Amino acid sequence: MAKPHLIPFKHIKPRLEKGRGARSNESGRYETDRRERFEDGWGSLADSDKKGRRTTVTIERPKTIINRVNSPYVGFDRSINPYRGCEHGCIYCFARPTHAYHGLSPGLDFETRLFAKPDAPQMLVKELSNPRYKVKSIAIGTNMDAYQPIEKELRIIRGVLRVLSDFNHPVSLLTKSNLIIRDIDILAPMAERNLCRAMISITTQDRALARAMEPRCPTPERRFEALEKLAQAGIRTGIMLGPMIPGLNDSEMESIMRRAADLGASYSAYTILRLPQEVSPLFQEWLQAFTPNRASRIMKHIRSMNGGRDYDPAWSRGGEIRTPFAQLIAKRYRFAQTRYGLIQGESSAHSRHSLDCSQFRIPTHITGQGELFA
Repeated sequence: MAKPHLIPFKHIKPRLEKGRGARSNESGRYETDRRERFEDGWGSLADSDKKGRRTTVTIERPKTIINRVNSPYVGFDRSINPYRGCEHGCIYCFARPTHAYHGLSPGLDFETRLFAKPDAPQMLVKELSNPRYKVKSIAIGTNMDAYQPIEKELRIIRGVLRVLSDFNHPVSLLTKSNLIIRDIDILAPMAERNLCRAMISITTQDRALARAMEPRCPTPERRFEALEKLAQAGIRTGIMLGPMIPGLNDSEMESIMRRAADLGASYSAYTILRLPQEVSPLFQEWLQAFTPNRASRIMKHIRSMNGGRDYDPAWSRGGEIRTPFAQLIAKRYRFAQTRYGLIQGESSAHSRHSLDCSQFRIPTHITGQGELFA
């Protein structure tokens, strides 16, 4: 009996799973065995794709919850990530490669096999109560979105915010979700004490592009509505234009900034697309499927901003903006920022707009000691 003709994975056009960003699920870089898709002639590959993938959540019990950050490219030194993996499924997410540390794929596994840390609030109480703890603002949502869909049920980040409020601890939040408005009752009183700020990330106003690029994120309209509600509640709110993808969404930069400013945004920041490790092939696979006519031109711009590579942080994230296209985006951004009254993103600890660290104290219900004065 003749053997069936096997078509290697690279020759099979990846199928789009409904509500997912990645189109494939290749093995992570640390796995000893490699997975490959192949067509066996019986249509089994197509049938498995039609079934789709369900999201699974694994409970994780880490030893600490405050993550110390040592990077010259960010303006904070600590963060909290209540989840690993992100159901939003943004195809460009720079955090995808972290799933390889779990022996999972940065592709579909990153969007469907999630890890949650339900003990985060209790762990945070313990770490903040340590006499050796030195307070600085904590960043939330910088690696995984804390307000991804499973937060609606698990409510981990809401518990974390209650702890930070009790300790008068400053916090900055970044999200693509309108679920953040659920916690206005905690954030607004903190904002009155200059203890919190929030940024809403909006990459495009094109609903079709957003659905393809960020399949399980709330629509751009809902994110603009969330920005407005946060600002109306007295919370210092900014707009994050991230990432700007040259040749795909960078033409929308000014219009997004103008609309955000009209709705109450008071500051802004932007990032250029990053394609570290497994993100690059996943993004290129998506480009070929979504916009094949522009794929080569988009990648040409990206490589020109990274010294000829798909990703080189020394070029694209260094202090000096070296390439003409990156310089053009930076000039456009600064001009729009001035025009619409959006102050610079508040990364400096000495900024007059920085959060107040002086109010930090361990609550009396934890210390067991009363206040000296009423």
